[in-house]
Amino acid sequence: MVTSPAGLEIGPLDLGARVDEALRVQAVAFGLSEEEVGIRRYIVQRHMTCPGARALGAFTDDGALAGFVYGMPNDRTHWWSTVVEPYLRAEGNDGWLDGSFVITELHVHPGFQGHGVGRELITRITDTAAEPRSILSAIDTESPARGLYRSLGYTDLARQVHFPSASLPYAVMGAPLPLLRR
Repeated sequence: MVTSPAGLEIGPLDLGARVDEALRVQAVAFGLSEEEVGIRRYIVQRHMTCPGARALGAFTDDGALAGFVYGMPNDRTHWWSTVVEPYLRAEGNDGWLDGSFVITELHVHPGFQGHGVGRELITRITDTAAEPRSILSAIDTESPARGLYRSLGYTDLARQVHFPSASLPYAVMGAPLPLLRR
């Protein structure tokens, strides 16, 4: 375990065992309904069975989860890849689906945001990736999250990506690894 700038301990997270706690953080940070949490519970548990999937958590002094990140080597047969591939291909960027570590989720409880916790989580998980680059998707709006990703070296690979289950469009972003440091 390593201490983050906010005084939280950053370390391995058994996401399968703590999925409900992680989804409570995500629900508060991302504004999810109970129905969406139920759907995501199944998705997270399935993802954690994928080869190379791993998670890190940001833990308070009493062991509570204040933030988490998880990801895995990208696989073109996974649902996310099949949705984003046509958008990436249209921009000439579909090669990013190969040899990439995908950041599946990164969420920090609002009480701990703005203190470098998200930065620490994403850099630590990508530092252990064997892949030469990383990809992710984020709501396609100017937000603190997109600003964080840009500061780490992520650039837009495709914008106005529409996921069937989402009301807002997303951007797919990619960065070479290791990520940029301040």
